[in-house]
Amino acid sequence: MSQSKKPNAFSPLLAKDPHPTLTVNARADVLTTNASADALVNKAQLGTPDQLLPVNASALVASALEQGRAIDNVESRFAGIICLWCLIPDPDSQQVLIRGRDATQDILTQEEALRSSRLYRLITENTTDLISRHAPDGRFIDATPASWRLLGYWPEELRGQSLETVFRGHQVAEQLALTRHRLREDGYATMTLEILHKNGSRRWFEIASRAIRETYTGAVVEVISVSRDITARVESEEQTRMLADELAHTARLATLGELASSIAHEMNQPLASIVNFASASQRFLREASQQPDKLTKVDDGLQKIVHHANRASEVIKRLRAFLRKGEKRMGPVSLNAVISDVVRLCQWEADKNGVRLYENLGEDSPSITADPVLLEQVLINLIRNGIEANVEASTAQPSTRTSHIVVSTCVNEQQETLIQVTDEGTGLSDEGIRQMFQPFYTSKPKGLGLGLSMSRSIIEGFGGFLDAIPADTGGLSLICRFPATSQRSSQKPPSGVTPDVR
Repeated sequence: MSQSKKPNAFSPLLAKDPHPTLTVNARADVLTTNASADALVNKAQLGTPDQLLPVNASALVASALEQGRAIDNVESRFAGIICLWCLIPDPDSQQVLIRGRDATQDILTQEEALRSSRLYRLITENTTDLISRHAPDGRFIDATPASWRLLGYWPEELRGQSLETVFRGHQVAEQLALTRHRLREDGYATMTLEILHKNGSRRWFEIASRAIRETYTGAVVEVISVSRDITARVESEEQTRMLADELAHTARLATLGELASSIAHEMNQPLASIVNFASASQRFLREASQQPDKLTKVDDGLQKIVHHANRASEVIKRLRAFLRKGEKRMGPVSLNAVISDVVRLCQWEADKNGVRLYENLGEDSPSITADPVLLEQVLINLIRNGIEANVEASTAQPSTRTSHIVVSTCVNEQQETLIQVTDEGTGLSDEGIRQMFQPFYTSKPKGLGLGLSMSRSIIEGFGGFLDAIPADTGGLSLICRFPATSQRSSQKPPSGVTPDVR
């Protein structure tokens, strides 16, 4: 409410001022207030107008009168309101006009911006990743201090430099061009680069970038990037891959040892045939002087020797390929041919255990993109597991009937290529099926629990999946499932195909 009606030098201005305005004497006693000041007192539910003023109002008034100058932007806070006051002295009347404005929103915004700025500096100065700003052509606008550790350049050195100058390495220019295209089209892009540090060391970077666009035209005006050094991760993955290759090769050596009897049996057949035909040819040659027609039989015998020698050579080639050590060699693989080779390798072991192997193969031979050696390793493992399951079931419930294992290929209605190995074992519970692919889980007394786990990893490396389901035979069906994107020929699931008994 209005105070004393004593006239003062500022009276003509008070009624017309839209901002809260007060006049005070040299002791800072409130002499008059205008309507805006009274309204602010009521809004803030204050007792007296002097509560609107800064707590050091007396000292400020004295200073303004003594120095004969105005004091501006003096802050006071009350009831959630922030006011900035300007003190204008009148030395002749020894009065001071105190004029204020509600600066609550401005000051709170400024304080929030200050907090954000402090947080931004805290993050950018201490982050281990490189955060950088770039012009549309890739030139550095700014970068965080992490640039020294990651690239060997201080932020000041990077400003104005092109990405191609800083990120030196193999095919860097091509990847940067592709990333710029993606930023223009999608506004976001990621890439993995192998680059050279300023000191010459090789580093791997994973870079995520986002485009900042002009509001109306949509043109890219700036790019924000976050670059992370993933060298340790890449080296770890490479080491893991090398260890996996070593483990797979060791597993193939172990498998070869276990299949030695089967391999010897397969080699013995062509070698025995060669010996027989060579002996017969020698006999015919000795009789050729009296019976020239025997030379025809000698020629026939030599042709058969060549045939069986080639067959033995193919066995050796297949074994050498199976034992080959090195990186995966991906390419189109005809499943029927691979399965036929695997069945021959496992045939002697199946015969020894009284198990028959059946092939139920798609007529058009579905194909996938895979490494044939690793695929053979998986199939040998699945077939040998099936043989062991059948033997276990026969031991538990003796029967005169010969047990079977069926290996089939097909393309289902979802255009997935399937390889299925079905045994007549005792099967597993749902819990057992979930656990059977876990590393080191095994139900065999001498098993390591790595075969099925490794087989699943190999199939997943080809873009497929290995799983097991209960079979109608009482055993299990292990299914290698490859999506429709795998390279193969179209083939419907075989129906009514008579299995080929091996």
